[in-house]
Amino acid sequence: MPINKVKDKNGRLVKKDGLQKYRVRINYTDTSGRNKQLERTAYGMDEAKRLEMELTHQLKKATPAEKITVRELYEKYHKAKQYEVRESSTTKSRSNIKNHIIPTLGDIKIGKLNATVLQEWKELIESKGLSLRTRKNIYSDFRAMLNWAEKMDYLPKNPLSKVGNFKAPLEPKKEMLFYEPEEIKMYLSAARRIAEQSNELADWSYYVFFGIAIYGGLRKGEIYALTWTDVQNGIINITKSINQRLPGDDRITPPKNASSIRKIQIPTPLQTVLDEHYNRCQSMPGFSDSYYICGGTRPVRDASVTVVNRRISKLANVKRIRIHDFRHTHASLLIHYNISIQEVARRLGHSDINTTIKTYAHLYPSETERALQVLNNMDFIS
Repeated sequence: MPINKVKDKNGRLVKKDGLQKYRVRINYTDTSGRNKQLERTAYGMDEAKRLEMELTHQLKKATPAEKITVRELYEKYHKAKQYEVRESSTTKSRSNIKNHIIPTLGDIKIGKLNATVLQEWKELIESKGLSLRTRKNIYSDFRAMLNWAEKMDYLPKNPLSKVGNFKAPLEPKKEMLFYEPEEIKMYLSAARRIAEQSNELADWSYYVFFGIAIYGGLRKGEIYALTWTDVQNGIINITKSINQRLPGDDRITPPKNASSIRKIQIPTPLQTVLDEHYNRCQSMPGFSDSYYICGGTRPVRDASVTVVNRRISKLANVKRIRIHDFRHTHASLLIHYNISIQEVARRLGHSDINTTIKTYAHLYPSETERALQVLNNMDFIS
């Protein structure tokens, strides 16, 4: 049967939002006579059947590489991927391909994408003055699309691998910004003063937002999505995120990865802030525990958080850092007090501890002097 239920390593059925996860497999023979299998996943039987029909239709319409253009491949690729990838990731990918690949290569047949053509494309991208990270993201999205073309037998192999990713060995690494303990105290004190002077619920919500960011290390989308039902018995349950930058209204999505679904123990100072804010919010008309902690019936706005951050940092007379840098601040605090890298990774919701190590290893105190002190005390010679 081409549609099967997915189970985890313990034999339990995998579900999301109450829908069973299914694996959809399509067997086919490619143009070289080789037996192949196309596999995708979907949630819910109706979606799985629709995906099966879509994949079958795609295979029937498979076109040799000599006849399909990059633009046509792009449309096929994103039509297939919209059922497998988070919408926010798909939106970024579509933007990169539409803005940096289609204008130059859109009308070229994918079979003509050789090393020379792709190297010229890379040189054009280099000339745009984009950051190395942006260039690497563009390359990754292009490579993923061509990898899919190879899997679908539009291409015998991915030609982009010949020219490699963008490199800039002499480009200085951006300095990581975060607040030191004294700066944190000054910042939160200024945020509280603003809220106390206005006594507006919105200003209290911003104060609480930054308190959660510093004491919890949550991503901003995870904070936006928190409702009072997510705070129970001294624990913040992180199970969702809100993206305010997708077309239409706010979009509730799963967190960034499976490890991002986590439980964070609430420190006493933050618990006090949350308790005070809960009592404050109860005066809102129609209040219930389903209200967002930072906002009420609707989360505080992304743009407003940035503006308020600027205002608070100015009043506190501390450097201004990005909203994401409050995660770095949380991590640096833990590292400052010698919390293990494993616990830092867990609290931040990193899917791979190597990400945590790569990002924060330089903040851990050097072991050189400590190692020397240990060896100095081991007198085996005298």
